[in-house]
Amino acid sequence: MIEGLEVRTVIGIYDWEREIRQTVRLDLEMAWDTSKAARSDDIADTLDYKAVSKRLIGFVEGSSFGLIEALAEHCARIVIDEFNVPWLRLKMSKPGAVRGSENVAVLIERSAA
Repeated sequence: MIEGLEVRTVIGIYDWEREIRQTVRLDLEMAWDTSKAARSDDIADTLDYKAVSKRLIGFVEGSSFGLIEALAEHCARIVIDEFNVPWLRLKMSKPGAVRGSENVAVLIERSAA
C-alpha cells in the first residue's frame, strides 16, 4: 500500500482552478505476490513502492485535468500497465474542495485486462 501520497497539480473545472496548483492525495492498495520477495529479501523481487510513487508524482505534477475521476483513471492505468500490478484500489482525494468538508474523493478498483 501507498497511503497519503500528496502531489500538487492543476486540477478543477473552474477558471480560477486552472490558474493555481492544488493538492491531491493518493491512497493505493495494490495486489502483489510477496512470497518471492519474502524468500529472497531482494527489492528486485517485489513491487518497488518508491518507483511507483515517483512515477505517479511525475505524472500528476505534469498533468492538467478537470476532474479527479479522469486523473484517477490515468493513474490506475499507469500502475497496472507499467508495474504489472494485476489489481488495485485507488482513492484520489482533493482536500478542501467543498466548503465545510474535509475532503472530496473518488474510489476506484481496476484490474489488468
